[in-house]
Amino acid sequence: MIQAAINKAAVLIEALPYIQKFRGDTVVVKFGGSIIDDEASYANILKDIAFMELVGLRPVVVHGGGKAISRRMTEAGLKPNFLNGLRVTDAETIKVVEQTLNHEVNPHLVEVVEGFSCKAQGIHGQDIISVQKHTDTDPQSGETLDWGFVGDVTRVDVSPINHALENETIPIITPIGKDADGQCYNINADAAAGAIARELHARKLVFLSDVPGLLKDPEDPDTLMSTLRLNEVEQLIKDGVISGGMLPKVGGAIKALHAGIKKTHIIDAGMTHSLLLELFTDKGVGTEIILDSES
Repeated sequence: MIQAAINKAAVLIEALPYIQKFRGDTVVVKFGGSIIDDEASYANILKDIAFMELVGLRPVVVHGGGKAISRRMTEAGLKPNFLNGLRVTDAETIKVVEQTLNHEVNPHLVEVVEGFSCKAQGIHGQDIISVQKHTDTDPQSGETLDWGFVGDVTRVDVSPINHALENETIPIITPIGKDADGQCYNINADAAAGAIARELHARKLVFLSDVPGLLKDPEDPDTLMSTLRLNEVEQLIKDGVISGGMLPKVGGAIKALHAGIKKTHIIDAGMTHSLLLELFTDKGVGTEIILDSES
């Protein structure tokens, strides 16, 4: 019993210099995907985020909810459709996206955080995020690809976020934006988190994923790359090691580093307390991406 207590104290002592180092700093945390379907898992994540706030950090949450959206679409007789990993979002779909994220997922996450004796505030993305329509060109045919109401972030009004942080409240934000005509657009949550982190000049940007981090071999978790410099990441993208669903996260990480954020992290949302282990221990548990000049 005494040894167990000593071990717990040792963990707290290991965390102390990191708590002191990051106290008062803003950390943007993005999670979504399958984790949103597992209440026990996302409750653990939100407990970690509540801990961060209580020890003096300023966490900001950006969340997705893709599976919940797909379920609501199916219930409404709409067929989910994806193009190059992004949800094709027509007029009916954007209504489902807005209803599901803003009025179902977001209020529940706020409720969970408040259950840990922390203040939280839900922020609808379209109230702070300006977008333009997202299009791309098919590399094979040269034709323009159109996802409908899917947007690229052009501006973030961070004043409501800062107001919440100044009042020791955790902002919880949906990845929805609005164009100049007031039309709502769906946004890739990784891209939204990166844009918000850049505008906040956050110290860290953390992507919670369903993999341990960046792997040399996607099929082998033992090939985790704990620390990568920016030039190494760009080479891994060229080599095809980083691909698919990891590209938006890594793309957001690269833009964040160029904008002055010191470190970005990709960690496993399924590991209990992975967020605290990554931020407050010597070894960490995921992948940190740093500028070439950082140590």
